[in-house]
Amino acid sequence: MAFHEIHFPLRAAFGASGGPERRTEIVSLGSGHEERNSPWALSRRRYNAGSGVRSLDDIHLVTEFFEARQGRLHGFRWKDRADFSSTKPSGTVTSQDQVLGSGDGVTATFQIAKSYHSGEVEYRRFIAKPVDGSVRVSVDAVELEPGTAFIVDHTSGLVTFLSGNEPAPGTTIRCGFEFDVPVRFDSDFLEINLAAFDAGDIPSIPLVEIRL
Repeated sequence: MAFHEIHFPLRAAFGASGGPERRTEIVSLGSGHEERNSPWALSRRRYNAGSGVRSLDDIHLVTEFFEARQGRLHGFRWKDRADFSSTKPSGTVTSQDQVLGSGDGVTATFQIAKSYHSGEVEYRRFIAKPVDGSVRVSVDAVELEPGTAFIVDHTSGLVTFLSGNEPAPGTTIRCGFEFDVPVRFDSDFLEINLAAFDAGDIPSIPLVEIRL
């Protein structure tokens, strides 16, 4: 299985639905209490892009994309319009948005991640597919120049500080970014409905996030 660094066609993605999924195992006890456990440490996303397809040209576009990915075989990039950056959707990305790590004077490579907070609880989500040119990095609130102080691998989400720019001990490294979700089709069958002579739809185009 390979991953193709290409986006699902944006014009066919409008109106898509989906969001995070968890897996929780619940055992009901005779007393009426429950025991709950999750085998998943990380959530994953599911989407359905079917509602965005309206015309025969849209159907042709999605069919080409589906065939090139060979159904479920190859992954690709998906923009989650509800959660695509290091800040809220209406916000502006800054180099202060998320904590990337702490400097020790030696470590040069850090994994981009996004934290979700509610009360005192935090969930940290690793970001593997940042958008090219969107990543901004700062050390102790001083923003750094990409290509001069650091480089970004946009296929893995790794930020690497160049030689001589390793963050000093005790410094706080922060970053801001936009990102895509790595997904694949969750069906090897694309059901096309030709509702009219020059129109049609694809009722269901299920997508599921993949681990890389």
